[in-house]
Amino acid sequence: MIVRKSLILAKKELFSMFNSLAFYGICLFFTLFCSIWLYYLQRYFTINMASLRPYFAAFPIAFILVIPMITMKSWAEERKLGSIELLLTMPFSEWELVLGKFFASLGVVLVLLSLSLPVPISIIPLGRFELGVLAGEYFGALLLGSSASALGLLLSSLSKNQAGAFLGAAAVLLFTMLINQLTMSMSFPPLIAQMINFVSLSFHFDSFSKGIIDTRDLAYFVLATVLFLFLNTRVILFRKWS
Repeated sequence: MIVRKSLILAKKELFSMFNSLAFYGICLFFTLFCSIWLYYLQRYFTINMASLRPYFAAFPIAFILVIPMITMKSWAEERKLGSIELLLTMPFSEWELVLGKFFASLGVVLVLLSLSLPVPISIIPLGRFELGVLAGEYFGALLLGSSASALGLLLSSLSKNQAGAFLGAAAVLLFTMLINQLTMSMSFPPLIAQMINFVSLSFHFDSFSKGIIDTRDLAYFVLATVLFLFLNTRVILFRKWS
């Protein structure tokens, strides 16, 4: 029942997104960024390697800007326009409202991932690529997008306007995506390094980018997504009774 109502809300959100020019700008940015990263920055055709790891390495970096663009309107715009009060008076629970926003954001992430498919499809005939590895890489990208979207929605619910939601989500995602680079470039005690890597989304995506489905990283993404969504419901509940 909760999922059915959430999907109804998600359909409304997706319809609104698909009728926005910003959505097509996001799609264009994501596809161009990942393609330029692979062909120009990574010089893919010169590395003589039948692997798309350099391609998927661009996804966490692209998500730093793409996910905030997707989620910044979700709650911040409702709050700015005052429509959040109307939304909270409707016969929906906090979980139904949050999941509706989340499913809509995840739907956009799925669209972005589908738009990235022409690149591997065009490259696969050139070498001996493992389709299982490619499937694992896309599965990891979906989990990464799921956790990042849940985090972006949480920050949108805490922001008063779209600009604040975008900047806040971009800053936090920049931190969580790239903080593991510190452990590669600096020497930390093992315990500190493990703590830094634990909070890094891109660190947990690394095994998926190799086509390896590690249950620890799978559990991390699932639990992180649930945690961010739960915190989002608490924020919405506070808004409802404040």
